[in-house]
Order: sequence, then C-alpha cells, then structure tokens
Amino acid sequence: MSATAGTSEDGMQIKDQVIAIIAEQAVLDPAEVTLDSTLEDLGIDSLGLVESIFAIEEAFDITIPFNANEPDKSDFDISDVAAIVAGIEKLIAAR
Repeated sequence: MSATAGTSEDGMQIKDQVIAIIAEQAVLDPAEVTLDSTLEDLGIDSLGLVESIFAIEEAFDITIPFNANEPDKSDFDISDVAAIVAGIEKLIAAR
C-alpha cells in the first residue's frame, strides 16, 4: 500500500473541495477559480474570507489558525488558493 497514492488522491479531493467552497463564496463557477487566484482577484472581501474559513473548517473538521482582525499576523497563508489548499493539507495531516 503506497502512502503517496493516497496522498495525491486526498490532495485532489481537498483541492477540489476548497475550490468549490471558495467559488461559492465568490459566486463563481469552480472552473473560474485557479490555484494562483487570490481572494482579491475573486472578489472575496473580509466577510467572504471569514465565511470561507468557517465553511472549510466545517467541511474538513479542522481549526484554521487565522485571526480575521489581524490577517497579516496569521500563521495561515491566504495569499492565493494554492497556499490555502497547502495549509489545509498540512492541518489535515497533523490531526
């Protein structure tokens, strides 16, 4: 049994699910959300960011270390969709 195969499958599912959640917040088709899209590019404001984080936490049963009052001081990188996906994968792997 290869851990690598499971990881890539899980990673694809995580990526797709995160993109779907972000697309819903941005009122976009998931096909319009790319890994290099920033939340700003997608038109997601601070309220949309918080709602996205809550939806992601619920979907994956994780707690994201993000302070909406001080996003620049957060340990969770929200610079683009790829960074968000990578952060979620790390949180899931750590539980």
